[in-house]
Amino acid sequence: MTDKTVLAFDLGASNGRAILGYFRDQKIEMEIVHKFVNQAVEVRGAQYWDILHLFNQMKTGLQKAAQKVKIDSIGIDSWAVDYALLDRGDNLLSNPYFYRDNRTEGLVEEVTGMISRSEIYEKTGIQFMPINTLYQLYADKKYRPWVLDEANSLLFIPDLLNFFFTGEKCSEYTNASTSQFFNPQTEQWETSILEKLDLPTSILEDIVYPTDRIGMIREEIKKDCSISYNIPVYAVASHDTASAVAATPLKDPEHNAYLSSGTWSLLGMELPEPLISEQSLAANFTNECGINKTIRFLKNICGLWLIQEAKKALAKEGLDLSYDEIEARAARAEDKFRLDPNADRFLNPDNMVQEIKDYCRDSGQPVPENYGELARGIYESLAQSYREVIEKLEDLVNTDLKQLNVVGGGVRDELLSKFTARTTGRRVVTGPVEATALGNIMVQLMAGGEISDLREGREVIRRSFSLEVFTPED
Repeated sequence: MTDKTVLAFDLGASNGRAILGYFRDQKIEMEIVHKFVNQAVEVRGAQYWDILHLFNQMKTGLQKAAQKVKIDSIGIDSWAVDYALLDRGDNLLSNPYFYRDNRTEGLVEEVTGMISRSEIYEKTGIQFMPINTLYQLYADKKYRPWVLDEANSLLFIPDLLNFFFTGEKCSEYTNASTSQFFNPQTEQWETSILEKLDLPTSILEDIVYPTDRIGMIREEIKKDCSISYNIPVYAVASHDTASAVAATPLKDPEHNAYLSSGTWSLLGMELPEPLISEQSLAANFTNECGINKTIRFLKNICGLWLIQEAKKALAKEGLDLSYDEIEARAARAEDKFRLDPNADRFLNPDNMVQEIKDYCRDSGQPVPENYGELARGIYESLAQSYREVIEKLEDLVNTDLKQLNVVGGGVRDELLSKFTARTTGRRVVTGPVEATALGNIMVQLMAGGEISDLREGREVIRRSFSLEVFTPED
């Protein structure tokens, strides 16, 4: 077994990174070689991703990485549900929409008026959310049908970027599973749903799985980045949550829940097969696919987006606080209110601070008087939501959950971890922070034969990074 160096592109809703992963002595080390801003761009009231900016920055990251070391492979992960449409000449028909764009408002109800919720859920196992690809694609038909008339291929964000790098088109399994027109039981596109909505099925690409080789970087990419050798691009768990969960050091999946904590809080369990029932439909739980054909049975909770957007709103008023300052103020503040993080009004408000204050007034609760009280209420509300989801998980899966493993950027917020341990009454283990990039790196190492399977990969991660423990008494 030789040392390996792989390059992970990890794209989030606010930034992207090119991260080198070094595998030495059965441990993984990471180095960020390039970081760049990613944000939605508003044009005439609509919100889009600047995909060409992302691709250009990724090429810069590749060039920087190649100047440091020989790269053995590349993998790309990003957020889910958003996509691009290509015409018959493989040209972009438009910039991809941002999932928080309001074009899908009311479309869940419109679509489920034509196909029942029970039928959609029975075939896909996916939680009903207006951001899902199904409603975005229906919005294309409703508001810009000419785009679908010209479309020849649908590619999710990481699939599109893989195409830009290799010239090969495909749909990666974990990302496809979030669309709400993929069947996790047959592991095929559920074309019957699209057909009932008169949406095209010919635009769907073949499914590839984590560790599959997509192709080699194109010659023009090598030239642009001053690279003289071939580099394979592998399918990783391209949905960032799938990568994060893969890298979560679960020792006892039957009695451990995981929480991928960031802009979204994704809380669930790793199951060997989908759990699709009347009860899981009523609870609006989702069945997303993971590596080694595991199922991420989870609930999407609007997470630290609430803090991020409140911070942004205050900065516009001249109060530009760091996240450490926010946490410190929340720790000292009075606990005044609870909110439902998943309420539609918090999906993309003009001013999150004002929206939360209005919510408190509307629900007859005390209105926060300062940012400390506002942040305290958000943290306490998230912890309360986590407890409710854990208790529902225990009921649905018929298990006893003793521990919550938390990964992702939210790990840095120790106050939230303390509230979570206290409120849920469970042991909370936090780390690693960079779980998404680690999952990306781990799958590339599996593809290269350096790591044999998911269990071994998690052992490698436990050896490589320290974890922190919070108890209900902390």
